[in-house]
Order: sequence, then C-alpha cells, then structure tokens
Amino acid sequence: MQNLPENFETYDEARQRGFLALKELKDKGQRVVGIFCSYVPTELIYAAGAVPVGLCAHSEEPIAAGESVLPRNLCPLIKASYGFALTEKCPYFYFSDFVIGETTCDGKKKMFELLNEIKETFVMYLPNGREPRQDAVKAWRNEIIRLKEKLEDFYSITISEEDIRKAIVLKNRERVAFQKFLELGKLVPPALTGYELGIKSDAAGFNFDIEKKIESFEQRTEEVMHHWENDCKGKTSKRPRIMITGCPNAGVRDKLLKTVEELGGDIVLIDTCGGIRTQMQKVAETGDVYTALAEKYLDITCSVMSPNEPRFEMMGQLIDEFKVDAVIEIILQACHTFNVESYNVKRYVTEKKGLPYISLESDYSQADKGQFVTRIQAFLEMLQ
Repeated sequence: MQNLPENFETYDEARQRGFLALKELKDKGQRVVGIFCSYVPTELIYAAGAVPVGLCAHSEEPIAAGESVLPRNLCPLIKASYGFALTEKCPYFYFSDFVIGETTCDGKKKMFELLNEIKETFVMYLPNGREPRQDAVKAWRNEIIRLKEKLEDFYSITISEEDIRKAIVLKNRERVAFQKFLELGKLVPPALTGYELGIKSDAAGFNFDIEKKIESFEQRTEEVMHHWENDCKGKTSKRPRIMITGCPNAGVRDKLLKTVEELGGDIVLIDTCGGIRTQMQKVAETGDVYTALAEKYLDITCSVMSPNEPRFEMMGQLIDEFKVDAVIEIILQACHTFNVESYNVKRYVTEKKGLPYISLESDYSQADKGQFVTRIQAFLEMLQ
C-alpha cells in the first residue's frame, strides 16, 4: 500500500485553504450558496453563476454553543451545524449569501427554523420515499424548480435550461473523475489508504473550481495507478478489506478510519454521503433537465428513504466489486434513520453476503475512543 504523499493535505489544511480561497472569490463578487446535504442539486447553483459550499458540521468545538438552544440528545452533526452558525466560527456560513436546507430528518428540519433567524435558509421538501415513483419524481421535480426560482429571485437573474444542461455536463465530468479515484479501492492489494480516500473526498468540497477539482482527482488517480503497477501488482496481503457504511464520518474520521488501519485493516470502500454513494449515478444529459435532476438526486440511497431497498442492492454490488471481507457501519448518536436501518444492514451483510458486520455508535467527542479501539481490535482479530 502506498503511504500518504509527501505533499498530502490534511482535512483541516484543506478547510483553511478553502476559507482563504472563498474570501478571495467573495471579494471579486462571487455568488456563494451554503449547503448541508448531497440531496441538494448543485447543478442549479452553478447554473446561477454561484458556487456551492459545504457548511461546517464535523467538529466537537461548537457543540456546546449549539446545545445552548438545541437538546443535548440530538445528532452531533445537527448541533455542530447550528453551533458553527451561532458562534460565527464557520467562514463558509459567514460568506454564504443564503443557505439551502432539506427535510432529510426531523432534527435538521426543526434546526433550519432556528438557522433561518441567523441567515436566510431556503428549505427543500424531500419526499420520504421513491414510491409511487411517478409521484415522488413529480414532487421532487417541483422542489427543484422552486429552488431554481429562488436562485433567480434572490440574484435577480434568469437561469435558462441551457445553463442547467451545461452545469449537468460539467458535474457529470466531476462525478466520473471522483468515482474513478474512489474505485482505486478495488485494487488488490490496496494502493492507498482509506484514510486518504476519506480526506480527499471530504476536502474536495473546499475546491470551488470544478475543472481544478477534476484535474486533482485525475492526477492522484494516475499517480496511485502508476505506484500500484510498479510496486504492488501481484503481491498478496493478509489484511482484511473493510467497507465503511452508514452516517457521514468526517466528524469521527480519526477515531474510526485511522484506528481501523492502524490496527491492521484496509479500508477499501467508503459508502457514505461523501463517498461513492452519490457518485455512481450521473444526471441524464438529454431530455427534461428538471426530471433528469429529480431522478438522479431522488435515487441517492440514504437511510432517510423508506423503504430503502436500492441501498442494499448497491451495497451488494459494491461488496462484490471491491472484494470486501467485512463491513463496519458508523452510526452518529441520535441518527434514528441509520440506527433503525442498521438492523436490516446487518441482516443483509451477514445473511445475504455471508460477511462479518459490526456497528459503532458515537458522537464527535473523544470520550469513547478507548472503547472504539477495543471493539475494532476485537473485530479485526476475529477476521484474521
């Protein structure tokens, strides 16, 4: 396996660099829209001549401030999101012209009401499920059009279908480059760490130039493939190949990803919101642009969808393609949809695929790090 490159940029470094880059863009008059979730169709934001920025939500630092308003027994991602806005410690939130929220869970939905008192927050109403298909697509298509009209009204502009189509083509190019990078995990033996996969995936949100982002993914993919062909191909490894699934894991990255690999596992696949889950399906480049966007974004296999059979179909496909030996699911505290669905994930992984499975529930604190180490170590020892 290849070590981290000498010029490897940590998540915090990428985040800080992104702050400075975004300030420079704002000074030049760039439109900026803050987002929280992968369900938001960023093609519309690009079509409006704006850039989407993922808002801070993955640190323990602002949670105490968030808990001054929000209940303590709430998802840490929600508390951190609100805490950053409340304390003005997220430059991305500060530089955003307005914020787009989405009704993916009840906690976020109610938090957005409070967030709107700090900065204008436009909420998209996501269908609870994909069926009946025609009704779900129609409802989400209407929300996409409503967002387009919001962008037009807010910036006093007109967004043409041609603008949207160009943005669709550009974002599809990004998805292809991103997916090819993530598919490096298919290599046997692995050619890079899962920690790098996670860092580069999450840090990509701080690169506001899509062409440069595509170039970055392509360059790193080429470097890793060259290393694998010359130094890894044909070698064997006894380290188990691990799939990470479940909640967004940026807030527990070091506690989870780094620990797994330090204790002897190889993370070859990250199936979360910032991982391969959102990259596999492109937006249709012909036909009605609003229906094409609705179809693609509605099919993201997050646990908020009920029922959620496509998640298991995709999971089975990925397990086979990446030659996964075991699955670790991360559940953020009080994330009820992923927590409830973890029962079916365990049943699918153990009964349908015949693989070991473990779920780990946590928040952003370091209080349970020792327990994490103990449980992960025992799980990996069982595999070996």
